[in-house]
Amino acid sequence: MRETYLEVFMQDLQTVYDEILKRHKELGKYYDLLGSGHAEAEAWVGDFIRRIELPETSETRMAALTRLIGLRDDALVQLLEKEGRSEEEIIAAKEQAYKMVSDFYIKRHLKLLDWIEQEALLTPFYREVLKEAHRVGEAMSGWQSTWTAHVIHGVNRELFELFNGDEERIYEMLESENLIDLREEGCLGDRCYSVLKKSRKGFKSVPYAKAFRMEVQEVVKRLHNMRGILERMEDEVFGQHHEWLAYIDALISALSHDKISGLIKKWADVDRKWMAITAPIQIGHPLEYYEDRYRKAVALEWDVRISSPALMQKSMVSGRISSMAASLADELGEDARRVNENCSKQVARTQLYIGVPALFYGAEFQGLFSAQVVPNDTEVSRELGKKIFAFADNVLESKKSRPVMRIAREILGDDFVRHQYDTMFERPEIWHRVYEITTIGHEYGHILWVGDDTESCMNGSGNYKNVEEFKATVGGLMAFYEDEDEQMRDEVLRDTIARAVGLMSWRKTGEVEPYYVEGLLHLDILFESGVVEFDGERLHIDTGLGAYERQKVLYKERYIKLVRDFYLPKRDVGGFLDEYVYKSEGVWLLKRSEAREFVDYYWERYRQIGQETMPF
Repeated sequence: MRETYLEVFMQDLQTVYDEILKRHKELGKYYDLLGSGHAEAEAWVGDFIRRIELPETSETRMAALTRLIGLRDDALVQLLEKEGRSEEEIIAAKEQAYKMVSDFYIKRHLKLLDWIEQEALLTPFYREVLKEAHRVGEAMSGWQSTWTAHVIHGVNRELFELFNGDEERIYEMLESENLIDLREEGCLGDRCYSVLKKSRKGFKSVPYAKAFRMEVQEVVKRLHNMRGILERMEDEVFGQHHEWLAYIDALISALSHDKISGLIKKWADVDRKWMAITAPIQIGHPLEYYEDRYRKAVALEWDVRISSPALMQKSMVSGRISSMAASLADELGEDARRVNENCSKQVARTQLYIGVPALFYGAEFQGLFSAQVVPNDTEVSRELGKKIFAFADNVLESKKSRPVMRIAREILGDDFVRHQYDTMFERPEIWHRVYEITTIGHEYGHILWVGDDTESCMNGSGNYKNVEEFKATVGGLMAFYEDEDEQMRDEVLRDTIARAVGLMSWRKTGEVEPYYVEGLLHLDILFESGVVEFDGERLHIDTGLGAYERQKVLYKERYIKLVRDFYLPKRDVGGFLDEYVYKSEGVWLLKRSEAREFVDYYWERYRQIGQETMPF
């Protein structure tokens, strides 16, 4: 009987998946406002611009659409800076934008839930999972504003000013004053579930449950309600009723924990219970910690991810990653083989879900990921592996809907940009293969060469994430080089170039600094290999076989050095960065002069024309 239920459920799941993609495409048509017009977009964007008090121009409309559809506020911030707004005014405008985007998507999610209910899709159990997750998400979204005000615009600004932007001194103070959450065995954790509050003696760590008492109580109340509803039901398709209840219980316990000691352990238990849920409908809870650059306070993620039955085939990437890592470990010796033995077990146990973010809230109204590998807790991962979520269809539709940008044509050239668009629209199967190699490969690349205390040992200068993102991407590339498809060489190289250049627009967006620094490290290789050259006005791109082979050699050398000299001995990664980049007035810059000149040029052009569209 369960097989019959499963077959019907999977048909329903594909119907829901297709509907989500259809609605995503419809939202992408809001960009028509910039050309032929779009009534719904006109109303929302007009209201947005009035509330933020900006002049209505094509540039401000594009920035508004980027905030709504792309969930990015860097373009908005640039416009506000151009308008001469103060730092406080920019913070207030960003919060106003967040609330408008949050309201928009919460209403949109409700319409989707109503449609699923009307069509009686999935099962009563999973319809309730979706509905109750939405109610929790509403509470998470309300909490996000308070969290951002306290952590990002409050304590972190104060720390920056107190130490004149010297981040190493900030990290030293946090460690010496015991202001980082500790793991159970007493060593420093690689993330925190607490915030700093000012006391008479300086700062003290306060758990979320105490620092945000009312907000946490509201989330916990809704989780209790979710549990009460699901407790009276059965998961007749996957038989995971008890796993869902155990997961919700762990969330309630972790959120309610009001002591600093034991916080990381409580949340590790959440991850353990979550790993046991293997249904194609998954919840994403607080897992990542990019926004808080100092203490890595975990962000308020909350979402529901739905996998596509049509895309649930086994990816070849994990096998390639394992093969590459095993070969490199043999080359590097006994220590490398020992570390890789644990990591290869994690790779083998990793669950891959290819789908779409169906519902999302909280921190995710400030940016959705294109893929994710979690949990970050290394102890849990050693025991149970990880989950990788990849949102290929969602990313492709987002790229297809976004208009051609003037800066892309000016910097990369018409032929290069046309090739990108031809691949997306005319050869989507090639685009998906590139995504698998680079994006899914990146997520598997995170798993390699990491032990229980790797991050805490390597993060003395606070730069671990600034190197880890680069290491992950190059891990995916290394796996491709190990088993190279000649037909994909050009496409993979083009994707690497386009991504590295595009990341330069995040130069002053602190929340995504690791990706910006990753882009710099890619550009250093691309310039050194001659794949790209800059004459002061134009970027010249060579994707020929000779250039391809030269960059491949450099990527291999750089990756081996990173693993051998930093990850295996667990050295502070600041020493790696010092060879290629440096920080000046709070901004990371390249040491290679030609590459630095290009990045500076790109940034100035991005400030001038970054929101201008230019169709072919």
